[in-house]
Amino acid sequence: MRLSSPLTSLPLALSLVFALAPAAAQEEDALSPRAVNEAAVPSVMARAVDGFIIPGYRDLAEATNSLSDASAALCKSPSDATLDVARSAFSSVVQAWSAIEIIRLGPALEQNRFERFLFYPDRKSTGRKQVQAILAKQDESATTAESLKGKSVAVQGLGALELVLYGNGAEILSSGSGGFRCRYGLAVSQNLRNIAGEFLAEWEKPDGIQAAWKKPGTSNPLFRDNKEAATELLGVLVHSVEMVKDQRLRPFYAGTIDGKPDKGRPKLAIYWRSVNTMPAISANFSALQRLFDTAGMEELLPADSRSIAGSIDFLFKALIAAADRMEGPVDAALADERQRATLDFIALNTADLLDRLNRQFGASIGLGAGFSFADGD
Repeated sequence: MRLSSPLTSLPLALSLVFALAPAAAQEEDALSPRAVNEAAVPSVMARAVDGFIIPGYRDLAEATNSLSDASAALCKSPSDATLDVARSAFSSVVQAWSAIEIIRLGPALEQNRFERFLFYPDRKSTGRKQVQAILAKQDESATTAESLKGKSVAVQGLGALELVLYGNGAEILSSGSGGFRCRYGLAVSQNLRNIAGEFLAEWEKPDGIQAAWKKPGTSNPLFRDNKEAATELLGVLVHSVEMVKDQRLRPFYAGTIDGKPDKGRPKLAIYWRSVNTMPAISANFSALQRLFDTAGMEELLPADSRSIAGSIDFLFKALIAAADRMEGPVDAALADERQRATLDFIALNTADLLDRLNRQFGASIGLGAGFSFADGD
């Protein structure tokens, strides 16, 4: 296996490769198409809903409530202390969102809720330009959650609020001269609270999407059988790992480009202003492991393929630990050889995790060796 990382990362990367090698050898023998353990599917889906999805949205609702309260307090009594509390509340929402954003389906796709909560990637800096225009013009129509809801998705979510709290000129929030900026930020925080409440309400409806997840069948509008339900659940993991690889890591660091070390592009990293880039990525991996384990996805596998689940869980733990070792702003991390080596390790093993979920787990539950979530087949 050829690594693009500096030599300092080689022992760490190889230790993980060798640790997984015995399981990988067994898994290769189990790659011929099998069938999902259909008897386990309803309970696995129910645990995914009751043990991961609904609690995740409850946590998000609580975090956004706290953020809204902290934003209101900042506007009422601007000071360094209230600004610090608001920023801390923002980081808590980033963590709560990063722990549930992997559920990008159902209510998240309705009414543009996902994009309204987080507009990313933003390759043309649309959000920055539109937020700056609102601040420059002091557009009062952006200072209520209701009116904000009808504006561009780029100015009403986490990216917009990060610009308000951490962007150029944010220091005026702690003084009495930041009134408009604070009112706009408050409207964004209230909008986030409202969207989080909608997520939770939709998933808590007994006869809504949770019922469709828990009871696959011919009359089910989402899953006609157990295999379709299992495929959807595995797809959540596959697409989310792919998202971390392609939308969270690759934009700011690719390891090597045309054989040369990548200097990195720190300002393309998500949440770089608030130094939440790596904490958010760690939360993404932690959420994926929690969903995998809480739902008991190992039970979907044939008995002789259960080692696949063990190797996937091992990779999750290694990736979470590596992400947690990353410290400080992205630009400082890219200037540090040890942290660059850790990024290389994360990129290498994220790709390995994607392969194990997409090809090995998928084949073992009967999706077939040619099936690819990534290609939409």
